[in-house]
Amino acid sequence: MSLAESSWENNVRRVIPYTPGEQPKGKPVIKLNTNENPYPPSPRVLEAIASLDGESLRRYPDPTAEDLVRSIAKECGLDPGSVFPGVGSDDVLAMSFLTFFASGRPILFPDITYSFYDVWADLFRIPYEQKKLDPEFRIIPRDYFPENGGIVFPNPNAPTGVLLPLETIRQILERNRDVVVIIDEAYIDFAPAGSSAQSLLPEFENLLLVRTLSKSRALAGMRVGYALGAPKLIRYLNDAKYAFNSYTMNAAAIRAGRAAMEDGEWFRETIGKIVKTREASKERMRELGFRVLDSQSNFLFVTHRSVPARELFQALRQNQIIVRYFDRPRIDNYLRITVGTDEEMDALIRFLTDYLKDR
Repeated sequence: MSLAESSWENNVRRVIPYTPGEQPKGKPVIKLNTNENPYPPSPRVLEAIASLDGESLRRYPDPTAEDLVRSIAKECGLDPGSVFPGVGSDDVLAMSFLTFFASGRPILFPDITYSFYDVWADLFRIPYEQKKLDPEFRIIPRDYFPENGGIVFPNPNAPTGVLLPLETIRQILERNRDVVVIIDEAYIDFAPAGSSAQSLLPEFENLLLVRTLSKSRALAGMRVGYALGAPKLIRYLNDAKYAFNSYTMNAAAIRAGRAAMEDGEWFRETIGKIVKTREASKERMRELGFRVLDSQSNFLFVTHRSVPARELFQALRQNQIIVRYFDRPRIDNYLRITVGTDEEMDALIRFLTDYLKDR
């Protein structure tokens, strides 16, 4: 092939893509690697999906997803004008990067965080700086005080599960009123009541919260997410969305999301079970010699006192238990373990107990 024939490649927008967690096929496994909810969604969700008919599928879905937006707004105690829906929180976050981080100044986010942030920044040609977490994997507020083009971080953090207190978030917001601050609250439903930064929305019109129904409401397969913020922020997001794709959410996802948001009893019961299992699993892992961070999410972040994480990851995998291993500086001796059912966590602990015997 001549140089001229391959010259089109010079104009390709090249990025290093995000690597999603493995979705194994074939023989049964205990899947604890992608932070999915271990329980089925609300029965109301299945009823809502079953109610779809040919007419619903023949027509384009509501571009505003009004029914879903109203159910989210009601659950959150906000006006519908403060809600932006999307195809999972990844879609909402990507659209937020595209909309709000256009100043040309570097945006800021932690060095250990959700690994999609640098991918979106590279894709949209947004300069960025990664700020190092402290030795306990916590954000250092003063690192986010210098001039910047925007800020994004998860709370609780991923993959550590560490929860940032509201007073620290307030410090960051007060020093950054001239840029948009995005807090990724994908796991906030597993944290103690009052942990969300939603209470700060009335004070900071530049604050955007992003959430998902994939984790706490067991809709990872439906891809439903949303943002909460001042109506002005939401209008800007909608402008960008309609310039990109008017029909981002399909009819089934809209119905499923609405049903999930409206079943508060299922939600509270399921969250309670997961949190109870999480806290019990923390103690059991510590008894086996693990350092376990105080996760306030639906996963654990652990390192063993003597056995390398990579070795444990491979041994677990060979025994049909899949967890997440990140081959990255500072966390390459940690495993992230999704909180499964009690039975799944029992199987994990049994294997680790036998494997670590005399180690």
